[in-house]
Amino acid sequence: QVQLVESGGGLVQAGGSLRLSCAASGRTFSSYAIHWFRQAPGKEREFVAAISRTGSSTYYADSVKGRFTISRDNAQNTVYLQMNTLNPEDTAIYYCAANLLINYRPKDMDYWGQGTQVTVSS
Repeated sequence: QVQLVESGGGLVQAGGSLRLSCAASGRTFSSYAIHWFRQAPGKEREFVAAISRTGSSTYYADSVKGRFTISRDNAQNTVYLQMNTLNPEDTAIYYCAANLLINYRPKDMDYWGQGTQVTVSS
């Protein structure tokens, strides 16, 4: 069992930065690949980024590649999403999710956090 709690969302101007955190409970955190998804109003939940269990491999959606960076600290049971050069299209609720394997589909995730709102003003 893994419980995930996101934090770090907020309101930022276009071009600004935010760092999201996903804190996990449970001794098996390092057994899971951790993913970030986002969902904008009226849209489906979409994949943003993922990191392997050891942190050696990372994956990004094309829309965020070069602007977002995912990282993890297994000693702190935490995954981070550094978001730079934000634009209004990045406005969404951001969720972290855990699965034993890297997967891009929300329906394949085993555990979800409650989400954190990111709003980018123009």
